Amino acid sequence: MIQAAIFDMDGLLVDSEPFWQDAELVVFQSLGVKITRQDTIDTTGIRIDQIVKHYYSTQGWEGPSCDEVCDMILDKVIELVSIHKPMKPGVIHALTLCKEANLRIALASSSPMKLINASLEALGIASWFEQCHSAELLKYGKPHPEVYLNAAEGLGIAPQFCIALEDSFTGLLAAKAAQMRTVVVPEHEVTAQERWVISDIKLNSLDELSVEMLRA
Repeated sequence: MIQAAIFDMDGLLVDSEPFWQDAELVVFQSLGVKITRQDTIDTTGIRIDQIVKHYYSTQGWEGPSCDEVCDMILDKVIELVSIHKPMKPGVIHALTLCKEANLRIALASSSPMKLINASLEALGIASWFEQCHSAELLKYGKPHPEVYLNAAEGLGIAPQFCIALEDSFTGLLAAKAAQMRTVVVPEHEVTAQERWVISDIKLNSLDELSVEMLRA
């Protein structure tokens, strides 16, 4: 029996992926790094420090350190989220269903806590989450399952009794590796891809979530 729902954040609760793409393009291009929007799409769900270190090792730049570049990108994303407050469709519906099903609710994100806190406050949904876990300081980010395992441990619930809600394939792999039941809501542009078959449930929007899916 499912006892907890663990949500990803970027791309699932907050429509922030375009902001990450914009911020990465602006910052990297200002450093002379050759990067396209498709490059930013291909790294969706991967921790920003890993992305920055990749481009530093493959292309390099003069001036700011990798940590400083991460901060530059993060600050731009926080600015955009705070201004636009881009909540994804069905978020309140999904959170309400979880409460009605008496599930504990937590968050497991690759994003730094600074962005998690800013995003949840901007959307007015911080109070729904009993705990928030970030992969920021972990040795490995998603697709490694550690952030999901930490969330389950924090709730005191075995991973097998948790359902993870994700939007990216990287996050889906992390949740599956943690042995959690999974719901995936891919971006419309990639929803037809066969790789989503590894998820237990695939939705077009969180609006489609039902209590029956949560109680399976």
